[in-house]
Amino acid sequence: MPTKRKPQHKKRLTSPVRHKRPGLFVRFLQKLMQHTPGWAWWIGGGLIVAAYVFFFYYIFVGPFGFRWRALYGDASYPEGFEIHGIDISHHQGRIDWAELKDNGMIDKYPVRFVYIKATEGASIIDENFHDNFYQAREYGFTRGAYHFYSVYSPAKAQAEYFIKNVKLENGDLPPVLDVEHKPKKQTDEEFKNSVLEWLEIVEKHYHVKPIIYTYYKFKLKYLSDSVFDSYPYWIAHYYVEQVEYEGPWKFWQHTDNGRLAGIKGTVDFNIYNGSFYDLRKLTIGAREQIGEDAYQDE
Repeated sequence: MPTKRKPQHKKRLTSPVRHKRPGLFVRFLQKLMQHTPGWAWWIGGGLIVAAYVFFFYYIFVGPFGFRWRALYGDASYPEGFEIHGIDISHHQGRIDWAELKDNGMIDKYPVRFVYIKATEGASIIDENFHDNFYQAREYGFTRGAYHFYSVYSPAKAQAEYFIKNVKLENGDLPPVLDVEHKPKKQTDEEFKNSVLEWLEIVEKHYHVKPIIYTYYKFKLKYLSDSVFDSYPYWIAHYYVEQVEYEGPWKFWQHTDNGRLAGIKGTVDFNIYNGSFYDLRKLTIGAREQIGEDAYQDE
């Protein structure tokens, strides 16, 4: 009889599965789930949804969304305005004025006016001011100049420095005082008097009311006295569909991230609150150019 062979067991080709102990974080979650009531999970889920909604609003709808769309081409412009302009300084570099004139459009409207930084404090002149100021007029834009108010120099010295460097002509827009900071060593009353001193010196020289440029909250806090009501107001309020300031205003700087043909990088976009004829009436020498009777007509 043939000898019976014992059955041979095949060798295991793979190692046996070893169940590893869950990590610390996983064990924490397991215990958390075991000891957390169901209503807490509902609250947690609601908070997550709320956070998602807030994130969506902030990125696509809120102020950041306005900034994002302005920066990447899908800009949302305030409705109901036809007279658009820009303000520039050396930060815009060398401008292709011919390209800006021929193809510079804001919300399908041509650029009508250009405000140019002239001076800052009592000793700084913008390096591109004279060229920008000359080119703006040569290419047919209604131009203007602005001064950036410094907290380190007396108002009188700043006004005199602006006058020394800026030669405004008939057809130019009124000078602008860009004031965004209050000196820490000045009281609110002293600061108001300093701003008023600059305005009065400049008005006396150019025979036109200067324009006050500032953020609306700054104006409400420091420049809301009735003595400033006679000066045209240029409001800086970004990424909103309408101005929250309830008082009268002439200009509105609504974004600092505009893009235009002829300008590399970004530029501030502005709106004039009125018609082009109204804008021309605001310029120096308007009475002589369009006649006293026409100037008085509203």
